[in-house]
Amino acid sequence: MEQLSKIGITHGDVNGISYEVIMKTLSDPKMVEICTPIVYGLSKTASYYRKVFEMNDFAFNFVKSVQQISSKKLNLINLSDEEFRIECGTPSEMGGKMAEKALVAACNDLKNNLIDAIVTAPVNKHNIQSQTFNFPGHTEFFSAQFKAQDTMMLMVSENLKVGFVTNHFPINEASKILSTELVLKKITILNNSLLKDFLCTHPKIAVLSLNPHAGDNGLLGKEEIEIIKPAINQAFEQNINAFGPFPADGFFASGQYKQFDAILAMYHDQGMIPFKLLAFDGGVNFTAGLPIVRTSPAHGTGYDIAGKNIASPDAMRNAIYLAVDILNNRKINA
Repeated sequence: MEQLSKIGITHGDVNGISYEVIMKTLSDPKMVEICTPIVYGLSKTASYYRKVFEMNDFAFNFVKSVQQISSKKLNLINLSDEEFRIECGTPSEMGGKMAEKALVAACNDLKNNLIDAIVTAPVNKHNIQSQTFNFPGHTEFFSAQFKAQDTMMLMVSENLKVGFVTNHFPINEASKILSTELVLKKITILNNSLLKDFLCTHPKIAVLSLNPHAGDNGLLGKEEIEIIKPAINQAFEQNINAFGPFPADGFFASGQYKQFDAILAMYHDQGMIPFKLLAFDGGVNFTAGLPIVRTSPAHGTGYDIAGKNIASPDAMRNAIYLAVDILNNRKINA
């Protein structure tokens, strides 16, 4: 009998909705049938939230290391017994410290082949910053940890995949960063991921424009003519089915996105806003281009609803499912 994949789940910000969505997801008995879940977290925090949400039938198998886990249980590696106050909905220095601690521990275990993939619960990008953590987000952290330069933030839902040329940059820097080489590189990363991670045959990629109306033949900007279209042409010469550039507003509003396997957006909000509207609560963030598998629910810390027992576990559940699927797909392609 084939051994189930060991999925490491980092607990994210302890004052957000992470424990709620993790525990709701893992309360489904089917979860231990598809993988061995291993939460990198805090036993006292888990026990606190178990009482808050009155999940009396829910139980973690608390262990000190991945070597002690059980394949048929919901495992939690206790990272610290340090006492601190849980403040639902309020960012704290300790919350950032513990979020980083979980990431580092899970990353080390993944490097040592003790787990097979990582699912990251949301962190607060501000309070996690420290002398040892200086990254705009998870994507950049994992890219540095695994020395992977050609990576991409890829948002995934059942019927939609959106990649990004630029990630966490101020909007006024997006046009300065763009180049034909960068757009071509991102098209290539996206195409390779569709082939390897999603088993798409002859994937079709739609590339969005930067400017309104795709620049209106240079009237509203020349990036489409000078940067984006040349990159698409070069990709096509390399047998990549890339098309565009398409004006983002009409592309999503008309439903044209349904004709493609994935969409490449030029900047964060251009792709993220329509993705979150169309994916509802179930979207997943996948880091394409890494040698390892890392996924995350597409939502944030959810401070506004933390502790209220109303957070949807759909995205966390889908993030775990996707991690398992991609691991299996990569085995097929190995």
